[in-house]
Formats: sequence, C-alpha cells, structure tokens
Amino acid sequence: MNRQKIIFLAVILIILATNAFFAFEFAKMQKELNQTKVALENSQKNEQILNFNRLFIKKILKSDKEVDFETRLELENAVRNLKDDEILNQWKKFTEAEDENEAQREVKNLLWLLVNKINTSNL
Repeated sequence: MNRQKIIFLAVILIILATNAFFAFEFAKMQKELNQTKVALENSQKNEQILNFNRLFIKKILKSDKEVDFETRLELENAVRNLKDDEILNQWKKFTEAEDENEAQREVKNLLWLLVNKINTSNL
C-alpha cells in the first residue's frame, strides 16, 4: 500500500511540475507575442509616416506647378489617416500659413516632426 501511495504522489508531483513549466512557458510566449504586436504596430505606423513624407515631398516640394485641389485632398486624407494629432496640427499650421515665409517655416517644422515621429527602436 505504501508503494502505491509513493508512486501516486510521484505522478502528482510530476504533473504539477509539468503544469508549472508549461504555465511559465506560456507566460513567456505571451510576453513575446505582445512585444511582437507592439513592434508590428510601430513598423506599420513608421511605414505610414514614411509614405506620407514621400508623397508630401513628391507632390509639394518637388513640384514645379501650383498644387491643385486633388493633390491637396490626397495629402489631407493621407495626413488624417496617420491618426496623429501632433502631425495633423502641424499640417494645419502649414496649410493655414498666411505668407510664404510662414509656410516655409511650417513646412520645415512638419518635416522635422515627421522624421522625429519615426520610431527607430525596432528598425
């Protein structure tokens, strides 16, 4: 009878140890998954910012002609799709500039902000 109790206790202890091991591994994997999700979100946000930056440079800075309504609408939609209030506010400062000097100053501020918004920690 004692031998059966010892075997039973040993099996229970092995099962408990195995469960503890798998619980620890599960928690570790969950943490890694969360970190990967955050990195993916950062990467997607960075890509959106870079795409807007490219579009802005192509359509505004490299353009030799006046910006038409379609281009303004495209850029406005692109900046709103970033869902970043700070960038949107800087965009509004640029678009609402009253003279060329103010517009140049605000475009520099916008480009600086865009570059600084890119999260380089996961690159």
